[in-house]
Amino acid sequence: MIKDFKAIRIVLASPDDMISWSHGEVTKAETINYRTFRPEVDGLMDEKIFGPSKDFECFCGKYKKVRYKGIVCDRCGVEVTHKRVRRERMGHIHLVSPVTHVWFSHGVPNKLALILDIPQKKLETVIYYARYVVTSVNSDEKAGAAEKLKELQQEQTAELEQEMQAKLTELAAEYEEKKEVARKSEKDESKLGVQLERIASEERKKQAHIKSAYGQKLENLNSKFKDLESLVEQIEVGFTLSEEENGDLFALGFTFYNADMGAPAVRSLLQGLDLDAEIKSLDEIIDNTKSELKKSRAVQRKKLLKGMKQSDTDPEWIVLDILPVLPPDLRPIIQLPGGRFATSDLNDLYRRVINRNNRLRRLIELGAPQIILRNERRMLQEAVDALLDNSHRPGSPTLNSRGLPYKSLSDMLRGKQGRFRQNLLGKRVDYSGRAVIVPGPYLKYNQCGLPKNIALELFKPFILRELVARGLAANPARARMVYEEKTPEVWDILEEVSKGRPVLLNRAPTLHKQGIVAFYPILIEGNAIQLHPLMCKGFNADFDGDQMAV
Repeated sequence: MIKDFKAIRIVLASPDDMISWSHGEVTKAETINYRTFRPEVDGLMDEKIFGPSKDFECFCGKYKKVRYKGIVCDRCGVEVTHKRVRRERMGHIHLVSPVTHVWFSHGVPNKLALILDIPQKKLETVIYYARYVVTSVNSDEKAGAAEKLKELQQEQTAELEQEMQAKLTELAAEYEEKKEVARKSEKDESKLGVQLERIASEERKKQAHIKSAYGQKLENLNSKFKDLESLVEQIEVGFTLSEEENGDLFALGFTFYNADMGAPAVRSLLQGLDLDAEIKSLDEIIDNTKSELKKSRAVQRKKLLKGMKQSDTDPEWIVLDILPVLPPDLRPIIQLPGGRFATSDLNDLYRRVINRNNRLRRLIELGAPQIILRNERRMLQEAVDALLDNSHRPGSPTLNSRGLPYKSLSDMLRGKQGRFRQNLLGKRVDYSGRAVIVPGPYLKYNQCGLPKNIALELFKPFILRELVARGLAANPARARMVYEEKTPEVWDILEEVSKGRPVLLNRAPTLHKQGIVAFYPILIEGNAIQLHPLMCKGFNADFDGDQMAV
Protein backbone atom coordinates (compact mmCIF):
# COMPACT_ATOMS: atom_id res chain seq x y z
CA MET A 1 0.00 0.00 0.00
CA ILE A 2 1.46 3.38 -1.02
CA LYS A 3 1.24 5.71 1.97
CA ASP A 4 3.18 8.74 0.75
CA PHE A 5 3.09 10.20 -2.75
CA LYS A 6 3.33 13.65 -4.35
CA ALA A 7 1.26 13.24 -7.49
CA ILE A 8 -0.82 10.83 -9.55
CA ARG A 9 -0.17 10.44 -13.27
CA ILE A 10 -2.79 9.00 -15.61
CA VAL A 11 -1.25 7.27 -18.65
CA LEU A 12 -2.30 4.79 -21.32
CA ALA A 13 -2.25 1.18 -20.13
CA SER A 14 -0.35 -1.41 -22.14
CA PRO A 15 -2.01 -4.75 -23.05
CA ASP A 16 0.32 -6.46 -20.53
CA ASP A 17 -0.89 -4.09 -17.78
CA MET A 18 -4.53 -4.91 -18.57
CA ILE A 19 -3.82 -8.65 -18.48
CA SER A 20 -2.00 -8.23 -15.13
CA TRP A 21 -5.09 -6.50 -13.63
CA SER A 22 -7.40 -9.26 -14.86
CA HIS A 23 -8.40 -12.40 -12.94
CA GLY A 24 -9.85 -14.13 -16.01
CA GLU A 25 -11.38 -13.75 -19.47
CA VAL A 26 -15.09 -13.03 -19.84
CA THR A 27 -16.34 -15.00 -22.86
CA LYS A 28 -20.12 -15.06 -22.35
CA ALA A 29 -22.58 -12.16 -22.33
CA GLU A 30 -24.80 -13.71 -19.62
CA THR A 31 -24.90 -12.19 -16.13
CA ILE A 32 -27.06 -14.30 -13.78
CA ASN A 33 -29.12 -17.46 -14.32
CA TYR A 34 -32.82 -16.65 -14.57
CA ARG A 35 -33.83 -19.72 -12.49
CA THR A 36 -31.16 -19.91 -9.79
CA PHE A 37 -30.24 -16.17 -9.72
CA ARG A 38 -26.59 -17.31 -9.43
CA PRO A 39 -23.79 -15.89 -11.63
CA GLU A 40 -23.23 -17.67 -14.96
CA VAL A 41 -19.86 -19.38 -15.51
CA ASP A 42 -17.51 -17.30 -17.77
CA GLY A 43 -20.13 -14.53 -17.74
CA LEU A 44 -20.06 -10.91 -16.61
CA MET A 45 -20.70 -11.86 -12.96
CA ASP A 46 -18.65 -15.11 -12.83
CA GLU A 47 -17.47 -15.96 -9.28
CA LYS A 48 -14.41 -17.80 -10.61
CA ILE A 49 -13.15 -14.56 -12.18
CA PHE A 50 -14.42 -11.89 -9.78
CA GLY A 51 -14.68 -13.70 -6.43
CA PRO A 52 -17.47 -15.24 -4.31
CA SER A 53 -20.93 -13.68 -3.90
CA LYS A 54 -21.03 -14.80 -0.23
CA ASP A 55 -18.27 -14.33 2.35
CA PHE A 56 -16.00 -17.39 2.55
CA GLU A 57 -18.23 -19.64 0.46
CA CYS A 58 -17.38 -21.08 -2.95
CA PHE A 59 -19.88 -21.32 -5.82
CA CYS A 60 -20.68 -25.03 -5.42
CA GLY A 61 -20.82 -24.89 -1.59
CA LYS A 62 -18.03 -27.42 -0.98
CA TYR A 63 -16.03 -24.94 1.13
CA LYS A 64 -17.74 -22.71 3.69
CA LYS A 65 -16.57 -20.67 6.69
CA VAL A 66 -13.46 -18.57 7.29
CA ARG A 67 -11.22 -21.55 8.11
CA TYR A 68 -10.95 -22.30 4.37
CA LYS A 69 -9.79 -18.76 3.55
CA GLY A 70 -7.46 -18.64 0.53
CA ILE A 71 -8.35 -22.13 -0.76
CA VAL A 72 -9.38 -22.39 -4.41
CA CYS A 73 -12.20 -24.93 -4.82
CA ASP A 74 -11.12 -27.88 -6.96
CA ARG A 75 -14.69 -28.37 -8.19
CA CYS A 76 -15.87 -24.85 -9.19
CA GLY A 77 -12.54 -22.96 -9.19
CA VAL A 78 -13.76 -20.15 -6.89
CA GLU A 79 -11.39 -18.78 -4.23
CA VAL A 80 -12.78 -18.81 -0.68
CA THR A 81 -12.42 -15.19 0.49
CA HIS A 82 -14.31 -11.99 1.37
CA LYS A 83 -17.11 -11.03 -1.04
CA ARG A 84 -15.74 -7.47 -1.07
CA VAL A 85 -13.13 -8.60 -3.62
CA ARG A 86 -15.99 -8.31 -6.16
CA ARG A 87 -15.48 -4.54 -5.84
CA GLU A 88 -11.78 -4.87 -6.73
CA ARG A 89 -11.17 -7.79 -9.11
CA MET A 90 -11.27 -7.04 -12.82
CA GLY A 91 -11.71 -9.29 -15.82
CA HIS A 92 -10.94 -8.79 -19.50
CA ILE A 93 -12.37 -9.40 -22.98
CA HIS A 94 -9.97 -10.52 -25.73
CA LEU A 95 -11.14 -8.72 -28.88
CA VAL A 96 -11.06 -10.73 -32.13
CA SER A 97 -10.41 -7.54 -34.12
CA PRO A 98 -8.55 -4.55 -32.63
CA VAL A 99 -10.42 -1.28 -32.01
CA THR A 100 -9.25 2.30 -31.46
CA HIS A 101 -9.79 4.13 -28.17
CA VAL A 102 -12.58 6.68 -28.73
CA TRP A 103 -10.95 9.27 -26.39
CA PHE A 104 -8.07 9.53 -28.87
CA SER A 105 -9.90 8.94 -32.17
CA HIS A 106 -12.70 11.46 -31.62
CA GLY A 107 -13.02 14.95 -30.15
CA VAL A 108 -11.32 18.32 -30.49
CA PRO A 109 -8.36 18.35 -30.73
CA ASN A 110 -8.30 14.83 -32.18
CA LYS A 111 -5.20 13.24 -30.60
CA LEU A 112 -4.91 10.36 -33.05
CA ALA A 113 -5.30 12.64 -36.09
CA LEU A 114 -2.57 14.85 -34.60
CA ILE A 115 -0.21 11.93 -33.95
CA LEU A 116 -0.63 10.50 -37.47
CA ASP A 117 -0.95 13.92 -39.16
CA ILE A 118 -4.13 12.84 -40.99
CA PRO A 119 -7.26 15.06 -41.24
CA GLN A 120 -9.83 14.12 -38.59
CA LYS A 121 -12.74 13.37 -40.96
CA LYS A 122 -10.62 11.14 -43.20
CA LEU A 123 -9.24 9.30 -40.17
CA GLU A 124 -12.77 8.62 -38.89
CA THR A 125 -13.76 7.15 -42.27
CA VAL A 126 -10.73 4.83 -42.02
CA ILE A 127 -11.56 3.75 -38.45
CA TYR A 128 -15.19 2.97 -39.38
CA TYR A 129 -14.25 0.96 -42.49
CA ALA A 130 -15.37 3.48 -45.14
CA ARG A 131 -11.94 4.34 -46.64
CA TYR A 132 -8.52 2.73 -47.02
CA VAL A 133 -5.31 4.25 -45.67
CA VAL A 134 -1.87 3.54 -47.15
CA THR A 135 0.30 1.77 -44.55
CA SER A 136 3.47 1.20 -46.61
CA VAL A 137 4.89 2.20 -50.03
CA ASN A 138 7.65 0.65 -52.17
CA SER A 139 9.41 3.76 -53.57
CA ASP A 140 11.22 1.87 -56.37
CA GLU A 141 8.02 0.29 -57.67
CA LYS A 142 6.16 3.60 -57.32
CA ALA A 143 8.70 5.28 -59.64
CA GLY A 144 7.88 2.71 -62.35
CA ALA A 145 4.12 3.04 -61.80
CA ALA A 146 3.88 6.32 -63.78
CA GLU A 147 5.59 4.68 -66.79
CA LYS A 148 3.29 1.70 -66.50
CA LEU A 149 0.28 4.04 -66.51
CA LYS A 150 1.47 5.73 -69.73
CA GLU A 151 1.96 2.33 -71.39
CA LEU A 152 -1.51 1.21 -70.29
CA GLN A 153 -3.00 4.48 -71.58
CA GLN A 154 -1.33 4.02 -74.99
CA GLU A 155 -2.50 0.39 -75.15
CA GLN A 156 -6.10 1.26 -74.30
CA THR A 157 -6.06 4.25 -76.71
CA ALA A 158 -4.81 1.96 -79.50
CA GLU A 159 -7.52 -0.60 -78.63
CA LEU A 160 -10.17 2.13 -78.83
CA GLU A 161 -8.84 3.30 -82.21
CA GLN A 162 -8.84 -0.27 -83.55
CA GLU A 163 -12.38 -0.73 -82.28
CA MET A 164 -13.45 2.51 -84.05
CA GLN A 165 -11.72 1.52 -87.33
CA ALA A 166 -13.36 -1.91 -87.19
CA LYS A 167 -16.79 -0.32 -86.74
CA LEU A 168 -16.15 2.16 -89.59
CA THR A 169 -15.00 -0.66 -91.92
CA GLU A 170 -18.07 -2.72 -91.00
CA LEU A 171 -20.28 0.32 -91.61
CA ALA A 172 -18.66 1.01 -95.02
CA ALA A 173 -19.20 -2.62 -96.09
CA GLU A 174 -22.83 -2.49 -94.93
CA TYR A 175 -23.58 0.68 -96.92
CA GLU A 176 -21.65 -0.50 -99.97
CA GLU A 177 -23.96 -3.50 -99.99
CA LYS A 178 -26.99 -1.19 -99.74
CA LYS A 179 -25.69 0.87 -102.70
CA GLU A 180 -25.18 -2.32 -104.74
CA VAL A 181 -28.76 -3.42 -104.03
CA ALA A 182 -30.03 0.05 -105.08
CA ARG A 183 -28.09 -0.09 -108.37
CA LYS A 184 -29.56 -3.49 -109.23
CA SER A 185 -33.14 -2.62 -108.33
CA GLU A 186 -33.38 0.94 -109.71
CA LYS A 187 -33.06 1.40 -113.53
CA ASP A 188 -33.96 5.12 -113.62
CA GLU A 189 -30.66 7.06 -113.47
CA SER A 190 -32.14 10.19 -111.86
CA LYS A 191 -33.94 8.22 -109.12
CA LEU A 192 -30.84 6.07 -108.56
CA GLY A 193 -28.73 9.19 -108.00
CA VAL A 194 -31.18 10.48 -105.36
CA GLN A 195 -31.29 7.07 -103.64
CA LEU A 196 -27.48 6.75 -103.59
CA GLU A 197 -27.14 10.28 -102.18
CA ARG A 198 -29.62 9.43 -99.40
CA ILE A 199 -27.65 6.25 -98.54
CA ALA A 200 -24.35 8.19 -98.56
CA SER A 201 -25.85 10.88 -96.29
CA GLU A 202 -27.09 8.22 -93.85
CA GLU A 203 -23.63 6.60 -93.89
CA ARG A 204 -21.91 9.93 -93.14
CA LYS A 205 -24.26 10.52 -90.16
CA LYS A 206 -23.48 7.09 -88.70
CA GLN A 207 -19.74 7.64 -89.27
CA ALA A 208 -19.98 10.97 -87.41
CA HIS A 209 -21.86 9.27 -84.55
CA ILE A 210 -19.19 6.52 -84.26
CA LYS A 211 -16.38 9.11 -84.30
CA SER A 212 -18.19 11.25 -81.70
CA ALA A 213 -18.69 8.23 -79.41
CA TYR A 214 -15.01 7.34 -79.86
CA GLY A 215 -14.00 10.92 -79.03
CA GLN A 216 -16.10 10.81 -75.83
CA LYS A 217 -14.59 7.46 -74.82
CA LEU A 218 -11.08 8.77 -75.54
CA GLU A 219 -11.78 11.88 -73.46
CA ASN A 220 -13.06 9.73 -70.57
CA LEU A 221 -10.03 7.45 -70.86
CA ASN A 222 -7.59 10.38 -70.81
CA SER A 223 -9.43 11.91 -67.83
CA LYS A 224 -9.37 8.57 -65.97
CA PHE A 225 -5.62 8.11 -66.53
CA LYS A 226 -4.93 11.72 -65.58
CA ASP A 227 -6.75 11.14 -62.27
CA LEU A 228 -4.90 7.85 -61.77
CA GLU A 229 -1.57 9.54 -62.49
CA SER A 230 -2.37 12.25 -59.93
CA LEU A 231 -3.49 9.56 -57.46
CA VAL A 232 -0.28 7.53 -57.87
CA GLU A 233 1.83 10.67 -57.29
CA GLN A 234 -0.06 11.43 -54.05
CA ILE A 235 0.23 7.91 -52.61
CA GLU A 236 2.40 7.90 -49.51
CA VAL A 237 2.10 6.48 -45.99
CA GLY A 238 -1.00 7.98 -44.36
CA PHE A 239 -2.76 8.86 -47.64
CA THR A 240 -6.42 7.79 -47.70
CA LEU A 241 -8.15 6.12 -50.66
CA SER A 242 -11.80 5.48 -51.37
CA GLU A 243 -12.85 1.88 -52.04
CA GLU A 244 -13.34 2.76 -55.74
CA GLU A 245 -9.86 4.32 -56.08
CA ASN A 246 -8.21 1.34 -54.39
CA GLY A 247 -10.22 -1.03 -56.62
CA ASP A 248 -9.12 0.83 -59.80
CA LEU A 249 -5.43 0.62 -58.85
CA PHE A 250 -5.77 -3.04 -57.87
CA ALA A 251 -7.50 -3.83 -61.19
CA LEU A 252 -4.54 -2.28 -63.05
CA GLY A 253 -2.14 -4.57 -61.16
CA PHE A 254 -0.44 -1.95 -58.96
CA THR A 255 1.14 -3.59 -55.90
CA PHE A 256 3.67 -0.92 -54.91
CA TYR A 257 1.66 0.00 -51.78
CA ASN A 258 -0.27 -1.71 -49.00
CA ALA A 259 -3.59 -0.27 -47.84
CA ASP A 260 -5.93 -1.33 -45.07
CA MET A 261 -8.90 0.05 -43.14
CA GLY A 262 -10.09 0.11 -39.54
CA ALA A 263 -8.04 -0.21 -36.35
CA PRO A 264 -5.53 -2.70 -37.91
CA ALA A 265 -4.54 0.02 -40.41
CA VAL A 266 -4.20 2.61 -37.61
CA ARG A 267 -2.02 0.18 -35.65
CA SER A 268 0.27 -0.35 -38.69
CA LEU A 269 0.73 3.44 -38.98
CA LEU A 270 1.45 3.80 -35.25
CA GLN A 271 3.96 0.93 -35.35
CA GLY A 272 5.89 2.73 -38.08
CA LEU A 273 6.07 5.97 -36.06
CA ASP A 274 9.56 6.99 -34.85
CA LEU A 275 8.93 9.55 -32.09
CA ASP A 276 12.51 10.93 -32.06
CA ALA A 277 12.60 11.39 -35.85
CA GLU A 278 9.12 12.98 -35.87
CA ILE A 279 10.03 15.44 -33.08
CA LYS A 280 13.24 16.40 -34.93
CA SER A 281 11.28 16.91 -38.17
CA LEU A 282 8.71 19.08 -36.34
CA ASP A 283 11.49 21.23 -34.85
CA GLU A 284 12.69 22.00 -38.39
CA ILE A 285 9.15 22.88 -39.51
CA ILE A 286 8.66 25.20 -36.50
CA ASP A 287 12.00 26.94 -37.17
CA ASN A 288 11.63 27.31 -40.94
CA THR A 289 7.94 27.62 -41.85
CA LYS A 290 6.35 31.04 -42.33
CA SER A 291 2.75 29.79 -42.23
CA GLU A 292 1.27 30.43 -38.77
CA LEU A 293 -1.28 27.63 -39.26
CA LYS A 294 1.41 25.04 -40.08
CA LYS A 295 3.57 26.26 -37.20
CA SER A 296 0.65 26.07 -34.75
CA ARG A 297 -0.20 22.50 -35.81
CA ALA A 298 3.47 21.47 -35.64
CA VAL A 299 3.75 22.89 -32.09
CA GLN A 300 0.60 20.98 -31.02
CA ARG A 301 1.86 17.76 -32.57
CA LYS A 302 5.34 18.12 -31.06
CA LYS A 303 3.86 18.72 -27.59
CA LEU A 304 1.77 15.56 -27.86
CA LEU A 305 4.58 13.35 -29.21
CA LYS A 306 7.05 14.70 -26.63
CA GLY A 307 4.57 13.97 -23.84
CA MET A 308 4.22 10.37 -25.06
CA LYS A 309 8.00 9.97 -25.24
CA GLN A 310 8.57 11.36 -21.73
CA SER A 311 5.89 9.12 -20.21
CA ASP A 312 7.24 6.02 -22.03
CA THR A 313 3.86 5.61 -23.72
CA ASP A 314 3.78 3.55 -26.90
CA PRO A 315 1.34 5.21 -29.36
CA GLU A 316 0.34 1.69 -30.45
CA TRP A 317 -1.50 1.28 -27.11
CA ILE A 318 -4.24 3.60 -28.47
CA VAL A 319 -5.40 0.53 -30.42
CA LEU A 320 -7.02 -1.98 -28.05
CA ASP A 321 -6.81 -5.77 -28.25
CA ILE A 322 -7.71 -6.30 -24.60
CA LEU A 323 -10.74 -4.63 -23.01
CA PRO A 324 -10.77 -4.48 -19.17
CA VAL A 325 -14.03 -5.49 -17.46
CA LEU A 326 -15.06 -3.50 -14.39
CA PRO A 327 -15.59 -5.39 -11.08
CA PRO A 328 -19.23 -6.60 -10.86
CA ASP A 329 -20.11 -4.77 -7.64
CA LEU A 330 -19.36 -1.47 -9.42
CA ARG A 331 -22.01 -2.36 -12.06
CA PRO A 332 -24.54 -4.22 -9.90
CA ILE A 333 -27.74 -6.10 -10.71
CA ILE A 334 -30.39 -5.45 -8.03
CA GLN A 335 -33.55 -7.53 -7.53
CA LEU A 336 -36.70 -5.40 -7.21
CA PRO A 337 -40.01 -6.32 -5.55
CA GLY A 338 -42.12 -8.39 -7.94
CA GLY A 339 -39.23 -10.46 -9.27
CA ARG A 340 -37.88 -7.84 -11.68
CA PHE A 341 -34.23 -6.74 -11.84
CA ALA A 342 -32.55 -3.34 -12.18
CA THR A 343 -29.13 -3.43 -13.80
CA SER A 344 -26.34 -0.97 -14.46
CA ASP A 345 -26.11 0.34 -18.04
CA LEU A 346 -22.53 -0.95 -18.16
CA ASN A 347 -23.76 -4.56 -18.12
CA ASP A 348 -25.82 -3.93 -21.26
CA LEU A 349 -22.90 -2.18 -22.95
CA TYR A 350 -20.48 -5.02 -22.05
CA ARG A 351 -23.07 -7.54 -23.30
CA ARG A 352 -23.22 -5.80 -26.71
CA VAL A 353 -19.41 -5.90 -27.00
CA ILE A 354 -19.21 -9.62 -26.08
CA ASN A 355 -22.06 -10.62 -28.42
CA ARG A 356 -20.54 -8.78 -31.37
CA ASN A 357 -17.06 -10.10 -30.56
CA ASN A 358 -18.31 -13.71 -30.43
CA ARG A 359 -20.33 -13.27 -33.65
CA LEU A 360 -17.27 -11.88 -35.48
CA ARG A 361 -15.16 -14.83 -34.25
CA ARG A 362 -17.77 -17.29 -35.55
CA LEU A 363 -17.98 -15.55 -38.96
CA ILE A 364 -14.18 -15.59 -39.34
CA GLU A 365 -14.15 -19.33 -38.56
CA LEU A 366 -16.90 -19.90 -41.17
CA GLY A 367 -14.90 -17.94 -43.80
CA ALA A 368 -17.55 -15.25 -44.37
CA PRO A 369 -17.08 -12.71 -47.23
CA GLN A 370 -14.92 -9.66 -46.50
CA ILE A 371 -17.84 -7.23 -46.85
CA ILE A 372 -19.69 -9.01 -44.00
CA LEU A 373 -16.56 -9.18 -41.82
CA ARG A 374 -15.90 -5.50 -42.44
CA ASN A 375 -19.41 -4.59 -41.31
CA GLU A 376 -19.06 -6.75 -38.17
CA ARG A 377 -15.70 -5.14 -37.32
CA ARG A 378 -17.29 -1.70 -37.66
CA MET A 379 -20.13 -2.75 -35.35
CA LEU A 380 -17.60 -4.04 -32.78
CA GLN A 381 -15.78 -0.68 -32.94
CA GLU A 382 -19.08 1.14 -32.35
CA ALA A 383 -19.96 -1.15 -29.40
CA VAL A 384 -16.61 -0.44 -27.70
CA ASP A 385 -17.03 3.30 -28.40
CA ALA A 386 -20.44 3.23 -26.68
CA LEU A 387 -18.97 1.41 -23.67
CA LEU A 388 -16.05 3.83 -23.25
CA ASP A 389 -17.83 7.11 -24.07
CA ASN A 390 -21.42 6.96 -25.31
CA SER A 391 -22.15 10.70 -25.25
CA HIS A 392 -19.02 11.93 -27.09
CA ARG A 393 -18.51 9.64 -30.07
CA PRO A 394 -19.18 9.83 -33.82
CA GLY A 395 -22.85 9.42 -34.63
CA SER A 396 -25.79 9.34 -32.25
CA PRO A 397 -25.46 7.70 -28.80
CA THR A 398 -26.63 4.13 -28.22
CA LEU A 399 -30.10 4.11 -26.62
CA ASN A 400 -31.70 1.74 -24.12
CA SER A 401 -35.22 0.23 -24.34
CA ARG A 402 -36.73 3.48 -23.00
CA GLY A 403 -35.06 5.55 -25.73
CA LEU A 404 -32.51 7.12 -23.35
CA PRO A 405 -28.72 7.10 -23.91
CA TYR A 406 -26.79 4.46 -21.98
CA LYS A 407 -24.51 5.80 -19.22
CA SER A 408 -20.98 4.77 -20.27
CA LEU A 409 -17.72 4.55 -18.31
CA SER A 410 -16.80 8.16 -19.19
CA ASP A 411 -20.25 9.42 -18.17
CA MET A 412 -19.69 7.82 -14.74
CA LEU A 413 -16.49 9.87 -14.34
CA ARG A 414 -17.33 13.24 -15.88
CA GLY A 415 -19.45 16.12 -14.64
CA LYS A 416 -20.92 17.24 -11.36
CA GLN A 417 -22.45 13.83 -10.59
CA GLY A 418 -19.32 11.95 -11.72
CA ARG A 419 -16.99 9.85 -9.60
CA PHE A 420 -14.38 12.62 -9.14
CA ARG A 421 -16.54 15.61 -8.20
CA GLN A 422 -19.36 13.76 -6.47
CA ASN A 423 -17.49 11.01 -4.58
CA LEU A 424 -13.78 11.82 -4.37
CA LEU A 425 -13.83 15.63 -4.09
CA GLY A 426 -17.35 15.99 -2.69
CA LYS A 427 -17.09 14.03 0.55
CA ARG A 428 -19.24 15.01 3.51
CA VAL A 429 -17.22 16.84 6.17
CA ASP A 430 -17.68 17.02 9.96
CA TYR A 431 -18.16 20.43 11.61
CA SER A 432 -19.53 22.06 8.46
CA GLY A 433 -22.88 23.31 7.21
CA ARG A 434 -24.71 24.60 4.16
CA ALA A 435 -27.43 27.22 3.85
CA VAL A 436 -29.05 29.78 1.56
CA ILE A 437 -27.44 33.25 1.61
CA VAL A 438 -29.35 36.48 2.24
CA PRO A 439 -28.06 40.09 2.31
CA GLY A 440 -26.73 41.50 5.57
CA PRO A 441 -25.98 45.19 4.78
CA TYR A 442 -25.37 46.06 8.45
CA LEU A 443 -22.38 43.65 8.62
CA LYS A 444 -18.74 44.64 8.18
CA TYR A 445 -16.88 43.30 5.14
CA ASN A 446 -15.09 40.72 7.30
CA GLN A 447 -18.23 39.50 9.06
CA CYS A 448 -20.99 37.03 8.20
CA GLY A 449 -24.29 36.30 9.90
CA LEU A 450 -24.13 32.65 11.03
CA PRO A 451 -27.33 30.82 12.13
CA LYS A 452 -26.98 29.50 15.68
CA ASN A 453 -27.84 25.91 14.71
CA ILE A 454 -25.00 25.84 12.15
CA ALA A 455 -22.61 27.51 14.62
CA LEU A 456 -23.48 24.84 17.19
CA GLU A 457 -22.25 22.14 14.78
CA LEU A 458 -19.17 24.12 13.70
CA PHE A 459 -17.91 24.79 17.22
CA LYS A 460 -18.92 21.42 18.69
CA PRO A 461 -15.38 20.35 19.82
CA PHE A 462 -14.83 23.70 21.61
CA ILE A 463 -18.24 23.48 23.33
CA LEU A 464 -17.60 19.90 24.53
CA ARG A 465 -14.22 20.91 25.95
CA GLU A 466 -15.70 23.92 27.80
CA LEU A 467 -18.55 21.80 29.25
CA VAL A 468 -16.00 19.45 30.84
CA ALA A 469 -13.65 22.31 31.89
CA ARG A 470 -16.46 24.21 33.65
CA GLY A 471 -17.72 21.12 35.47
CA LEU A 472 -21.05 21.08 33.64
CA ALA A 473 -20.24 17.53 32.49
CA ALA A 474 -18.15 14.88 34.24
CA ASN A 475 -16.66 13.40 31.06
CA PRO A 476 -16.80 13.77 27.25
CA ALA A 477 -19.66 11.23 26.97
CA ARG A 478 -21.79 13.24 29.43
CA ALA A 479 -20.74 16.47 27.64
CA ARG A 480 -22.20 15.09 24.39
CA MET A 481 -25.50 14.41 26.14
CA VAL A 482 -25.61 17.98 27.53
CA TYR A 483 -24.71 19.27 24.05
CA GLU A 484 -27.63 17.32 22.50
CA GLU A 485 -30.03 18.76 25.12
CA LYS A 486 -29.02 22.33 24.02
CA THR A 487 -29.30 23.79 27.52
CA PRO A 488 -28.93 27.57 28.09
CA GLU A 489 -25.33 26.97 29.24
CA VAL A 490 -24.52 25.47 25.84
CA TRP A 491 -25.76 28.61 24.04
CA ASP A 492 -23.75 30.83 26.44
CA ILE A 493 -20.58 28.81 25.76
CA LEU A 494 -21.29 29.05 22.00
CA GLU A 495 -21.42 32.88 22.24
CA GLU A 496 -17.99 32.88 23.93
CA VAL A 497 -16.12 30.30 21.79
CA SER A 498 -17.33 31.80 18.49
CA LYS A 499 -15.76 35.19 19.20
CA GLY A 500 -12.43 35.74 17.45
CA ARG A 501 -12.59 32.41 15.61
CA PRO A 502 -13.13 32.99 11.85
CA VAL A 503 -15.07 30.51 9.70
CA LEU A 504 -14.53 29.71 6.00
CA LEU A 505 -17.32 30.46 3.54
CA ASN A 506 -17.22 28.68 0.16
CA ARG A 507 -19.49 28.96 -2.87
CA ALA A 508 -19.30 26.31 -5.61
CA PRO A 509 -17.89 26.29 -8.18
CA THR A 510 -14.59 27.35 -6.59
CA LEU A 511 -12.87 28.67 -9.72
CA HIS A 512 -10.34 31.01 -8.08
CA LYS A 513 -8.99 31.87 -4.62
CA GLN A 514 -11.83 34.35 -3.90
CA GLY A 515 -14.21 31.35 -3.89
CA ILE A 516 -13.20 30.56 -0.28
CA VAL A 517 -12.99 33.51 2.16
CA ALA A 518 -12.72 33.68 5.98
CA PHE A 519 -15.23 35.75 8.01
CA TYR A 520 -15.78 36.45 11.69
CA PRO A 521 -19.19 34.97 12.64
CA ILE A 522 -22.02 37.04 14.11
CA LEU A 523 -24.57 34.65 15.63
CA ILE A 524 -28.10 35.20 14.33
CA GLU A 525 -31.52 33.58 14.55
CA GLY A 526 -33.03 31.83 11.52
CA ASN A 527 -31.61 29.36 9.01
CA ALA A 528 -29.98 31.58 6.34
CA ILE A 529 -26.37 32.80 6.24
CA GLN A 530 -26.08 36.60 6.00
CA LEU A 531 -23.43 38.06 3.69
CA HIS A 532 -22.49 41.68 2.98
CA PRO A 533 -23.75 42.54 -0.56
CA LEU A 534 -20.35 43.95 -1.59
CA MET A 535 -18.74 40.54 -0.95
CA CYS A 536 -20.84 38.88 -3.67
CA LYS A 537 -18.57 39.72 -6.61
CA GLY A 538 -15.67 37.50 -5.53
CA PHE A 539 -18.01 34.56 -5.01
CA ASN A 540 -20.02 35.36 -8.19
CA ALA A 541 -23.04 35.07 -5.87
CA ASP A 542 -26.45 36.71 -5.78
CA PHE A 543 -29.42 36.47 -3.44
CA ASP A 544 -31.85 34.53 -5.63
CA GLY A 545 -31.47 31.24 -3.78
CA ASP A 546 -27.70 30.68 -3.93
CA GLN A 547 -26.25 28.39 -1.27
CA MET A 548 -22.89 28.54 0.48
CA ALA A 549 -20.94 26.05 2.57
CA VAL A 550 -19.36 27.03 5.88
